[in-house]
Amino acid sequence: MNYDVTARGDSRHPPGGAAGAGKPASVAAKAAAIDAAQAHPLTWRTVLKRALVVALGGATIYILLPKLIAVLGAWPRLSTLNPVWFTVALGCELASFTCNFALQRLALHTRAWFPVVTAGLAGNAVTDSLPGGDAAGAAVQFSMLATAGFDTDTAVGGLTAFSLLGIGGLLALPIFVLPAILAGMPASPGLVHTALLGIAGFAVFAVFGVIILRTDWPLTAAGRAAQRLRNWLTRGRRPPVTGLDKRLLAERDTIRGVLGRKWWQAVLLTAGRLGCDFGCLLAALRATGASPHPSLVLLAYSAAGILALLPLTPGGLGIVEASLSGLLVLAGVRASYAFLATLAYRVASYWLPLLAGPPAYLLFRHRYGRPVSRRATPDVNGQPQAGDAAAA
Repeated sequence: MNYDVTARGDSRHPPGGAAGAGKPASVAAKAAAIDAAQAHPLTWRTVLKRALVVALGGATIYILLPKLIAVLGAWPRLSTLNPVWFTVALGCELASFTCNFALQRLALHTRAWFPVVTAGLAGNAVTDSLPGGDAAGAAVQFSMLATAGFDTDTAVGGLTAFSLLGIGGLLALPIFVLPAILAGMPASPGLVHTALLGIAGFAVFAVFGVIILRTDWPLTAAGRAAQRLRNWLTRGRRPPVTGLDKRLLAERDTIRGVLGRKWWQAVLLTAGRLGCDFGCLLAALRATGASPHPSLVLLAYSAAGILALLPLTPGGLGIVEASLSGLLVLAGVRASYAFLATLAYRVASYWLPLLAGPPAYLLFRHRYGRPVSRRATPDVNGQPQAGDAAAA
């Protein structure tokens, strides 16, 4: 679930104050951008972009179709799964989603579960059912949380930080397999290379993160260079962009502030989300009767998870099936078991949450009414600011 837009749980403003006044400009600008996307009609450029996204997703699924068919073809054999282990797999995935929603509650500064869970499931269903559906899923979740009375303007910094923690966690997983590989555990060269690439990627990610969080010059230089390039490419057609370096630094400070206050809770919940999701895959493998080495399965899981971050198809459809089943075969799982275990894992982590989206939306509407779209309003300084939504 990589689309979330959530934030603090108090949408009330002081009497006479501007909606969102006092919030970081970068956060307000992102919130206003979502509002603007909802308010403006489609243009030919928007239609063209969406058509390209659909075409790219279709081409990706077509290329991966043989593996996808092989995994989906194992559907009749789901009845042969060990019911106890498959129940364990479902329980692990439920715990993983619980950790994910707890992260959202942490960003929202609320103890309420109902609006967070229902908005999250509805947004996840949109994301996982549309090509390039991340923006649409975020907009749905954004509107639902605003209708429930949450202030979503400050969501971006918290969820960006938590998303970065999730990516870092995926890249860090091969580190836990390194001792077993060094101890002589038999592993295919492909998985060994995957482990080394993952460790190298985590090292680069960690060093880059420390530099960005502690020094200003990389973001300043990148912002100014991007600003000059953009203004040069669009000169005479669009107004020049100014202050991009300052906006990047403001966004960095927002992320640093969130991690500084909540980092230990966020780390624990991120670890719990990844650990329970990995437990779901292990239990799915045991449900088929396969018992591969958990370290090799961890490598397959981390590599497939990183590939699934590519927003080419809805919910990684086809990408996860092809990569995970192939990597499980490299981990020593028989092909028939690998396809069945991948299908069982995707039933728990993709299809069931997707089906839970519409009922969650109806339950939300029953309590709060129909979600309303918010409109951007200027703050006291004339900067774009996301206005209040009427809480139902």
